[in-house]
Amino acid sequence: MPLHADENLFGYIKGAETLPEDTWEAYQIFTERADKGVGKYRAIDSLTELEYGVTSKFTVNGAIRLLTLDTEDILVDAYIPEDRDMSWKFSGVELGAKYNFLSPALDDFGLSGYWELDYGTVDKHSGQDKKTVSFASVLAAQKYYLEGQLIWAGNLGFEGTYAKRDEIRNLPEGFEWPTDPEMELELSAGTGLTYRFAPGWFVGAEALYETEFETEVGQERWSFFAGPTLHYASSKWWATLTWFEQIRGGGELIQEDDDLHLIEKTEYEVRLKLGYNF
Repeated sequence: MPLHADENLFGYIKGAETLPEDTWEAYQIFTERADKGVGKYRAIDSLTELEYGVTSKFTVNGAIRLLTLDTEDILVDAYIPEDRDMSWKFSGVELGAKYNFLSPALDDFGLSGYWELDYGTVDKHSGQDKKTVSFASVLAAQKYYLEGQLIWAGNLGFEGTYAKRDEIRNLPEGFEWPTDPEMELELSAGTGLTYRFAPGWFVGAEALYETEFETEVGQERWSFFAGPTLHYASSKWWATLTWFEQIRGGGELIQEDDDLHLIEKTEYEVRLKLGYNF
């Protein structure tokens, strides 16, 4: 079994465990997103989160987000209007809750619901000012095999977002930058499998499919990412590192002959999660 309840064995896939009652856990998550196939693109998302176990089945959390971005020689109508070299900037806050219906340790199969309310101030793709309000819901399943040496997790997710861009002056002639409010709906499905090969050490892989629908566009994008993940846990802290590469993608494209969606996504992501229990 994992050393801590709600220990994040994966970078992107959520497990079904919750914190024990009246316990705290702090997270620091860094995600690098890089390479759009043209020009230069590198962004790093920072999420600093505090989680509290209200009961053994119900956990709440709050987080703040920061963003740094460096983009050059990429212009995409309605998405990336100019080069930008931005140092760390506040980009939003999150509030979340997780309820455990079935425990993976006690009920043989784990099942939890996770709900999140998010307020954003910066477009994570372009670094431009953009106000968003999002509500997300994830159904997280988890199962232990071989007395916890092999662990599987699976997610089904939905996210609805209200978004409004701020106006930008001196745009290139003919450049499209809509400022009317938009509604975005995202569906996702993911899975992960990890194996404990030494005390405290797990190695595995995870995969995630996402698709988004927008007000006037219909299905705007879809992408499939997959990659290896490495996890280590001591008695008080844990760390998870995931390499996530886009295998296929579609919808609106930067270049029509691409088989990847690189407007809102990148060719790869790297995520580092650090957790501390107290």
